[in-house]
Amino acid sequence: MGNPRTMQKVIFFLLGAATVAVIVPVALIFMLILVHGLQAITPEFIFSAPRAGMTSGGIFPAIVGTLYLVLGTAVFSLPLGILAAIYLTEYAQENWLTRLIDIAIINLAGVPSIVYGLFGVGLFVMLLNFGTSILSGSLTLSIMTLPVIITASKEALNSVPKSFREVSYSLGASRWQTVRNVVLPNAIPGIMTGTILGLSRAAGETAPILFTVAAFYLPFLPRSVYDQVMALPYHIYVLSTQVPNVPVKIQYGTVLVLILIVFIMNISAALIRAKFRKRKMW
Repeated sequence: MGNPRTMQKVIFFLLGAATVAVIVPVALIFMLILVHGLQAITPEFIFSAPRAGMTSGGIFPAIVGTLYLVLGTAVFSLPLGILAAIYLTEYAQENWLTRLIDIAIINLAGVPSIVYGLFGVGLFVMLLNFGTSILSGSLTLSIMTLPVIITASKEALNSVPKSFREVSYSLGASRWQTVRNVVLPNAIPGIMTGTILGLSRAAGETAPILFTVAAFYLPFLPRSVYDQVMALPYHIYVLSTQVPNVPVKIQYGTVLVLILIVFIMNISAALIRAKFRKRKMW
């Protein structure tokens, strides 16, 4: 055995080197996007539609479409995910079926997004005849996001001390009253954090919306849930592969806007978590 202090220094050095190896490439990529993307960020770029075959103008329809999809995903996945987590944590018996469900949820979180896209095409676009629409895209993204929301919500619910439940039961509260008035308020920080992180992933996905909702170009904003929309992830793909002679600053500017939207969502998750954690008494 070597000197413990020497081993500790070596391990710290390796950990630091691994951290730098991860952070530096990400920082360089972000700086590259920032340098080129800031040249395109103007009020016209944010609030106008593409023009001249997408080689000029802005990305407003794509921004609105992305926000619609995120909102639709939240409407479908948030209640279902939280209710499923409550049932699995507070009501379901611990047996082979619940363990099988837990394994299935974990496995679904690792399924490639293109698989969800193909599933959405088959079920929502073709079988249920929703067509290529916001409804089909939101439902597809909801299915993809559900495992993340359920897992995060379960962890948040399990983090609440069992003594809180026992005290509530001893005072005569029912199980649902305990969940609603004791468990959920204390689990909100973890639930909201996991939910927003799941939605931020949905905001940046291209494969699930490729055949379920995304449009190459639309000169108008959607009027109903059965309309197609432009979306930032797909718009970036189109600008990079399908449209010739697009100025580099427009490509990078679109990427920068998407990164900022995801960044704002992640910062919101951190602020919500910090706000609710201040109220905890444990």
